[in-house]
Amino acid sequence: MTRRRSNLRWGVERRLEFIEFRLYWEGRMNRGDLINVFGVSVNQASTDLNRYLRLAPENMVYNKSARAYLRSSVFSPLFLKLDADRYLSELRSVRSGVLSREDCWLHVHPTYDEVSNPSRKVSPETLRVVLEAIRESLAIEVQYQSLSTPSPRWRWIAPHAIGYDGFRWHARSYCEEGLAFKDFLLGRIIEVGAVRPSKSDPDEDLDWHERVDLEIGPNPGLSESQQRVVQLDYGMQDGRAVLPVRKAFLFYALKRLGLEDAEAARDAHRQHIVLLNRELVERSLPGSA
Repeated sequence: MTRRRSNLRWGVERRLEFIEFRLYWEGRMNRGDLINVFGVSVNQASTDLNRYLRLAPENMVYNKSARAYLRSSVFSPLFLKLDADRYLSELRSVRSGVLSREDCWLHVHPTYDEVSNPSRKVSPETLRVVLEAIRESLAIEVQYQSLSTPSPRWRWIAPHAIGYDGFRWHARSYCEEGLAFKDFLLGRIIEVGAVRPSKSDPDEDLDWHERVDLEIGPNPGLSESQQRVVQLDYGMQDGRAVLPVRKAFLFYALKRLGLEDAEAARDAHRQHIVLLNRELVERSLPGSA
């Protein structure tokens, strides 16, 4: 079966994956689904369904009254990686406007909403220039508003990567003024000026390349049954989970998880997890002695 999959063109395999997506998550599939999402002809949609039936004859059964193929009780995917995050990400993308309903693979949209984060606007022009600088190994002159200074200042930075801390986008860059690698928020770049070849070496950004493992466990202040639920929530095994984090993003990760300070003073019902290797992690924070 793997050999037959590898011989399929990417577009064909993509449509077969879509068939399984609809079957698994929504329980049904017909020609119109392929036509609406991929814009293929009626004949092509029929060909795709027949091809799928040859490859996985036991995965779906045609129901005349529903005029659709239904997921069978022995369904086992060949092309689809079963991933709840994939489904939920599509929901979020439609909700945020990143993806239109016509472009997503969902047909039935469950009632959905989410807690909105404050909008962090990034200028398309700024992003374009930063990406070009990363791609071409350039330094760029930017007018940047830091919260440590009362007004924006011009400075030269050499971006080599971008990152997201869960709320904001950063350009990981060498700062020619501070002679060090730092994070620059893309939303605080007010204007971009001149460009020139960069003299910095991204390989020397040790905090970016080095990773630190955050070992988390359920808060011992919770009851045993509550701790078991927390272990399920975070996919823990033997009472712990390990989250690899770039050293450069360690502060952001701790803050987002509520682990920046010792958890002893916090109500266990508000702070469900604790940091099991705090001493090691605090020694690894950039700037720590």
